[in-house]
Formats: sequence, C-alpha cells, structure tokens
Amino acid sequence: MTKTVSIIGGGLAGSEAAWQAANLGVKVKLYEMRPVKQTPAHKTDRFAEIVCSNSLKSDEPGTAPFMLKEELRRGRSLIMEAAHQTRVPAGAALSVDRIRFADYITEKISSHPNIEIIRSEVNALPSDDEIAVIATGPLTSDALAEEIIRFTGNDQLYFYDAIAPIISADSINYEIAFRAARYGKGGDDYINCPLNREEYESFYSELASASSVPLKRFEETRWFESCLPIEELARRGFDTLRFGPMKPKGLVDPRTGKEPFACVQLRQENLMADAYGMVGFQNHLRYGEQERVFRLIPGLESAEFLQLGQIHRNTYINSPKVIDETLSARKRPTLFFAGQITGVEGYIESVATGWIAGINAAFMASGKELVKAPASTATGALCRYVSKYDADNFQPVNIMFGLLEPLPASYLAEIGNKKLSKKEKRILQVERGLSDWTVWLGKILKGQKSADIPLDYSLIQPA
Repeated sequence: MTKTVSIIGGGLAGSEAAWQAANLGVKVKLYEMRPVKQTPAHKTDRFAEIVCSNSLKSDEPGTAPFMLKEELRRGRSLIMEAAHQTRVPAGAALSVDRIRFADYITEKISSHPNIEIIRSEVNALPSDDEIAVIATGPLTSDALAEEIIRFTGNDQLYFYDAIAPIISADSINYEIAFRAARYGKGGDDYINCPLNREEYESFYSELASASSVPLKRFEETRWFESCLPIEELARRGFDTLRFGPMKPKGLVDPRTGKEPFACVQLRQENLMADAYGMVGFQNHLRYGEQERVFRLIPGLESAEFLQLGQIHRNTYINSPKVIDETLSARKRPTLFFAGQITGVEGYIESVATGWIAGINAAFMASGKELVKAPASTATGALCRYVSKYDADNFQPVNIMFGLLEPLPASYLAEIGNKKLSKKEKRILQVERGLSDWTVWLGKILKGQKSADIPLDYSLIQPA
C-alpha cells in the first residue's frame, strides 16, 4: 500500500518536491505556515515566493548554472516550467517576474489532485514511520528549528543574507542612464547608470561610511561570500566594487563613447517593465541611508524605491553529518531534507534538491529503491557535496564546475586525447553530464507518470 508523503515548506524546494511526488501518483500533504505565520522576509502566502534577486543565473550553454537548469528541464520541473512562462529580459541570464512566477506555481500546486495543502505551522518533526521532506528553507520557524537542532545533534549553522532594492522605472533619469547588456549579450535588457571617477569617489566614500542596521542576535557575523552586502564589499577596498557589481566592462556610455569608470546595472523585475532591481546591491543599510546614498548614483537622483534592501538570517544543517546522497537522513531514512536548509545556496540549487527529495520520497512511499543522481551531473554533484564534504569545514555552495566529477581518462581517449582549453573541457563536461542525466532519467522514470508540461523552451531545446 502506497503511503502519503508530507512536505514541510512551500518554497522552491518544497513546491518542486511536492510536484514530483504527486506526479508519481503519491498522495502529498504540503504544509506551509504562511499566511498563518509569516517569515521576516516573505510578503505573501504564495508558493515559491522569491524574496531576493529575481535572477535564476546564467542560461548560457556551457556553464554550470545552465547545466543544472537543463537537467531540471529534462526532468519536467515545475519551477523551470514556471520560469519559462514568466521570464523577463535579462541578457544571458534567466530572470522572472517574481509575482507571476509565484502565482503560476501556486495555481499548479493548488489544482493538483494528489496534493492537499495545509496552512499551518509545523512545530515538530514527523514521526519515525511517516515519510516526509523538510524543505523549510533558510527561514525555518524557531520552534521547528529547535527540533531540527535536537535531531541533527546541535550542528545547526547559519549565515546572513541580504536583499537588493527595487526602483520604479519611471523615476530613472534616462538622460544619463542607458539601455544595454554587457558586450551586446541580450540587446538592451539592462538599464545602466554610468559613473566617472569623481562620481564614483563620492559614492564610494558615502557608502563606506553609511550607517548599517545592527545585528543583535549573534556575536559573530557570517556572510555568504557570493552574496555579500554592497557596503561590506566597499569596505574591502576602493576598487572592489569596480571589479564586482559595479564593473563597467563590456559597456559603453553613449554620452562619451567610452567605457565608464564604474557602472550600476538595473535588471527588469516584471513583465510590465515598470520595476527594476539594483544588480548586486543587496545591503543591510538603514532605510534612510539607502535612499540618501543610492540617489548619489547618476540617473537615480530622483529614484522611487519600491523595495529597500534588508537582511535576513539563513539557517542550514551540517548536512554531511546528517544525510546521504539520496537526501535521506542517515539515522531516520524516512526523513528527507531539501533546499537551502541542506547547505546549497541559490534558487535552482534548492530546486534540484527538492526534485531529488520528492522523487525519492515517492519511491519510498511506493516501496521502490531510492536513487542517486549520476556523479557526472550537476544535480549529482550537489548531492555529493552536501552528503560527503568535510563536515568540519562545511559551507553553503552554488553549483560550479569545481563540484563536478572530472572527465575520466577513458572519455578523453574517445576524443583522441586532444589538448583542450578550460572552456572546451567545461563544454565536454556539460555534454557528458547531460547525456548521462538523460539516460538515467529514462531508467528511473520508466513506466512512471510525468508532468504534462511543454518542452519547447525558447532558449534551449532539450535532447
């Protein structure tokens, strides 16, 4: 007899896990505490609400983020379907209208006959005989977090994350700001605010000395290096921003015909194109300071801020001590973990773990053997990292080539052991990984139901 699967958390990972399990014919109970109890960062009761950037990173073939997204596309991911339906212009990146994105997923989840939605806070871990996926994300409620700490042996970890401001499009000064993408990739997908050296010096000085919101809950401040607040970056040196979020490379100011000294990019937030996010400007400055300092940027003198930056705490477990490659807990195999709480960082990384956890929870409920993604794939690399990395030095991670299995000598021999550039090797890793993923999918889902979603994605045609 097939058991019911409980999914705790309706974010990106939880929504994907629920969708995959339900599409395999398993009855799913999806628990989401919003709006009964809100988190410090969420604003709605929608499933898969995005609270930080609206970008799902690069979708350029040959990159690690593309590889992970393509695996999910081939695995009939609900999140990737929603991203395809609600994408907005962003050059080579895949960015979405976050409101329509969440609405799309919420409608799909709500109308699935195998999914029962329960709007209630879960204060305790499920019982030993209940198959469940913990996908409560970085903003797990205090009560459940305490339960998880007890279960994992007090190896709970955390880091601080920050959100970038969003600006009304009609408040931007287009006599200064110009539309373009770096090196012409994407046409005029971004709005760019150029700064000369004098303007940058003034902005940098004010940013570096601006007043931040104090962090009171912990003595030690831990930041995720790939998402540092803009003011923290500024304190690392005068040129840090110019080689980071304010790099001018690949852009030409039409007023001067030259590359600016520094540049701020604004990315479209929604399909109406009336709101733009400040790329890389996540911060934890006081609200008044944000408005004062960011209006020093040429083109943003009269900016209307629809959302100001803020900080939130991200909680994750010491996964190598807790879970195996199937994302099942070692000391309680019926309990799975997925999403950022496992120590993956990034939207698509969270989705990938939700996909695996949902598949395996459904297989367990149906009496089938659990599966592990191939080591050559991006999904497999993430699962290997969170289950096998050095537990004493475990840190959140985005998908990157450094996590992927190197190309074996036998594979290189097949192409004549040619001397390859780094780019060529990476392309081969992507091609090999996607090939292995497709074969593996055919085996594990043979004879299974699958989601009825379109496969005619505008950027890439799955094999």
